[in-house]
Amino acid sequence: MFSATSPRSTSLPGRLTSHLSPWTVLTLVIAAIVALPVLIILAHIVVPTNDIWQHLASTVLSRYIGNTLVLVAAVGIGTFVIGTGTAWLVVMCRFPGRRFFEWALLLPLAVPTYVIAYAYTDFLQYAGPLQTWLRELFDWGRDDYFFPSIRSLGGGATLITLVLYPYVYLLARAAFLEQSVCVLDVGRTLGRGPWRLFAGIAVPLARPAIVGGVSLALMETLNEFGAVQFFGVDTFTTGIYRTWFGLGEQVAAAQLAACLLAFVILFVLLERWSRGKRQYFHTSSRYQQLPEFPLHGWRAMGAYIACATPVLIGFILPCVLLGHLAIEQGDARLGANFMQYAGNSLILAVIAAVIAVGFAVLLSYGARLHDSPVTRTATRISAMGYAIPGSVIAVGILIPFSWLDNQINAWTRAHYDMLVGLIFSGSAFILIYAYVVRFLAVSFNAVEASLGKVTPAMDAAARTLGHTAGGTLRRVHTPIMRGSLLAAGILVFVDVMKELPATIILRPFNFDTLAVRAHNLASDERLAEAATSSLAIVAVGILPVIFLSAAMRRSRPGSRRKDEDL
Repeated sequence: MFSATSPRSTSLPGRLTSHLSPWTVLTLVIAAIVALPVLIILAHIVVPTNDIWQHLASTVLSRYIGNTLVLVAAVGIGTFVIGTGTAWLVVMCRFPGRRFFEWALLLPLAVPTYVIAYAYTDFLQYAGPLQTWLRELFDWGRDDYFFPSIRSLGGGATLITLVLYPYVYLLARAAFLEQSVCVLDVGRTLGRGPWRLFAGIAVPLARPAIVGGVSLALMETLNEFGAVQFFGVDTFTTGIYRTWFGLGEQVAAAQLAACLLAFVILFVLLERWSRGKRQYFHTSSRYQQLPEFPLHGWRAMGAYIACATPVLIGFILPCVLLGHLAIEQGDARLGANFMQYAGNSLILAVIAAVIAVGFAVLLSYGARLHDSPVTRTATRISAMGYAIPGSVIAVGILIPFSWLDNQINAWTRAHYDMLVGLIFSGSAFILIYAYVVRFLAVSFNAVEASLGKVTPAMDAAARTLGHTAGGTLRRVHTPIMRGSLLAAGILVFVDVMKELPATIILRPFNFDTLAVRAHNLASDERLAEAATSSLAIVAVGILPVIFLSAAMRRSRPGSRRKDEDL
């Protein structure tokens, strides 16, 4: 039997008991597991480092800070302009090729930044096809012309922008699709044309989504290692790697990671402060076919070029260059070892995706059952890993598990005169752990959104039929969320296949993935051989990107797509 009591009559022990239900405890445990690397990093801020920190401050720290700030500013502006502009064109304007660009503009998301860096370095370097063709065409010598170096801070910022703008495009397009016709109609009745409607109404209403997309792009920029390291650009991420492995200074590397983490936290707080108490709501449920602005002549050509350029430079041309290199001078050794590298990549990606989706389901369902400040705080902590660079997570994981392995080996040597080896830090365990910490937010956002669409009446009906909370999740919610769970798993899978910083730092000895293989060959200036592994990574990411675009097209209630704009 159940007794009804008012909230005021519930005793303090009763409230604590409800807050510490099994689902709440499980949520807190997952949050603690995910937050461990961050807490380890922050704890090293007060640890003395002798003279190494003074050495870094007097030599390279200013360069780390300056390059990182310039890179973040350039990528932020570039992704905002390209992502928001192209999203508005494909949603609100009619021009030839629009339906193609709806999904094609997402394709650069399948290309890791280090892969596009390898492709364009081979194409644009002095001995590359482009400069060779220019010298032959104009009969130039080495000192007869100037050609900007792709391996520079500007080159890195440009290529990273071309790969990361889909984050902004994805969220901006979704926001434009969800906007109410009423608001746009009011703007049109006031005499606003497409440009003023875009700048004065659509963008301000879509501000949270656009800022969210730019934030994701900037987090990935701070996490970037392969491209900037290959271009010789010193950033915080490359500095962490060099301090750890080059100088052998774990504490100093952790403190560099703490500085980078503080920068990330400051960025998030500044964004929320700039938003203030402003909130953004739709005041109408009138969802009809969005008004479309037909473009003709030079306007249609301009829209086509604006959408085609990032797809051409960010996806088609790099894939063509990599394909040519792979066919002409591909990695001969990859044929014999391809199954090993691909198998390592696939096993890690599948295991990390399954664990991340499982954790996301438990977290979101726990918050649904007990929506309290405790569970809300725990879920926010669990979902913050995506904002933390992979190198920071790697350092935060390697420190405690290296200590644990040393303690285990000291104990076995003292009692049994034997060494058991690196059980944790020398195995794939910490690599999978890092992937789950890093990409849990990706799966959690998808699962939480899907679970939120399930009416609470289903929970009540299942409980009245005698199902427990776990049974309700297994028999009611999971079948309904099957599509979203699959999408979440695919996104984590693709991200793990591309991930490089944490993989480079944490991988076990003689355990290479496709990403590591491509990075190692490119670091040795063997770009043609690196093309084969790079193409394999790109191929894995194409289908999920297309699947994501198809899901977006069906996202607007009441929309009816037109076929005449193909």
